[in-house]
Amino acid sequence: MRRVLFLAVLALALPIATWADTINLTNTFGTVSVSATGVVSKGSQLMSFNGINATQPHNLGTVSFWTGALASGSVATTSAGATFSAAGSGFSIVGIGKYGQPKGAIFTGSFVGPITLTKIGTYGTQGVIWMLTGNIAGTLYNGHWATGSTQQKLFSTGAQWTAGIGHIRAGTTSLTSVPEPGTLGLLGTGLVGIAGMFRRKLMGA
Repeated sequence: MRRVLFLAVLALALPIATWADTINLTNTFGTVSVSATGVVSKGSQLMSFNGINATQPHNLGTVSFWTGALASGSVATTSAGATFSAAGSGFSIVGIGKYGQPKGAIFTGSFVGPITLTKIGTYGTQGVIWMLTGNIAGTLYNGHWATGSTQQKLFSTGAQWTAGIGHIRAGTTSLTSVPEPGTLGLLGTGLVGIAGMFRRKLMGA
């Protein structure tokens, strides 16, 4: 009986152990354009991928993102913040494959739910620091579906921000792969079936 219970627990735990992979990435540099139509990044460099780090002037690839239109609030420098729609958004991570990271599309997806832009501080006499935060979902380089979140720290002078120009100081993104429900179901059902066969053999003995 104990062996049957062990196999049943294994049927539930094995898929989780097999597929629960987390990927952590960072990016820096690049610019953003900010307006009522959304926030669009350009030229941000992928600097780390799960422990693989690049040193300037090198990088591991590129990180690009764009939001939907402004949903609420204001992007003015005096504003407490703004919220952008995820409709029409995107998030893309591409690796150059030179230092052990994947080559080509590492992650292709979009934002899920609202994206917030919050003023978090100032620097100097005119500098403003913002944090763009949102949840993302999409496909990894290995074909697995992944969900996660990203935080992009932006900075700009008041005059540049008024003109819709910002710069990326640093970004962090964390992704967790999610197995396909059908795959999990088949694996779990198969293991439970094996447990049932084993139990019948024990009862027959």
